[in-house]
Amino acid sequence: MKLIVGFVTYNDFSAKYLDVFLPNLRASLEFLTAVDKQILVVDNSSLDNNINRLAMEHFTRDNPAEIIYFPSKENIGFGPAFNILINKAKELGAEYFLIINPDVLLEIDTIEKLITKLDSNKNLASVSPKILRWDFVNKLKTKQIDSCGIILRTGLRFNDLGQGEIDSGQYDQANILGPSGAAGMFRLRALEQIKDENGYFDARFFMYKEDCDLAYRLNKSGLISALVPDALAYHDRTVAFYGKGIGAFMKNRRQVSQQARAWSFKNQHLLFVKYFKNENSASRVVIVTRILLLGIFSLILEQFNLKQYSSIFKFKKA
Repeated sequence: MKLIVGFVTYNDFSAKYLDVFLPNLRASLEFLTAVDKQILVVDNSSLDNNINRLAMEHFTRDNPAEIIYFPSKENIGFGPAFNILINKAKELGAEYFLIINPDVLLEIDTIEKLITKLDSNKNLASVSPKILRWDFVNKLKTKQIDSCGIILRTGLRFNDLGQGEIDSGQYDQANILGPSGAAGMFRLRALEQIKDENGYFDARFFMYKEDCDLAYRLNKSGLISALVPDALAYHDRTVAFYGKGIGAFMKNRRQVSQQARAWSFKNQHLLFVKYFKNENSASRVVIVTRILLLGIFSLILEQFNLKQYSSIFKFKKA
């Protein structure tokens, strides 16, 4: 059995994690027995920023083949970068592909538990670890949930299950749509089933909500995913989670850059365009209401989002 692990680096954002992330990933892979494994990485850094490449070269100085490195020379986005890695994994004959972000830590047996779950149920397309919050600054693993997997609510509302809550096992038996883009393991055969002209991940999304789109396509193709609650990962989500309600919503948004909010705004509308016809009447009513409210919200508070409508309308005509 062959496992490919893929991750994407980008300038200083990822570089600060590599001194912790790379040894952690190596230890997790060395824990596996009777598994052929390979690490692949796309570096989305600009040409004048080679800090990620140098960090990986230093880390693999005794075994340069440990990581296969693909420089993109520019930021091509999350989805397109992972499409490169998944295509390479297919060429290498992988059965499983682990997506992981450099701002994620794994317990030493997490990968093994994900593989065991996929091995035990051939109907599973993907599995998600239970992802808790990693306080990178204070070097703490917490019990606050980052994601127990992606779920879908009426109106094409995608959420990370349990985000912000303290984990007490309350979601251990929950059904999920698919794993978060922070960490998840996929059966290559399942990804091949949903690949289309835009790739495994829809390359048009560039960044944000591409994991929601992939999870939706897997689910609508009759492919199932599962949470593996005893497979633990820790994610340094760069923004705090203030809870629910309007006040908390506004606090959460103020922590996110304008560019990130614009990408998220655009891609949520792309999800509306792609899947509106798939939804039932009740869901369609919610979608139309959300489109109107998002437009009003942007007009009043986030005018920078209005520039995204050009891309949204062009997407609809495509």
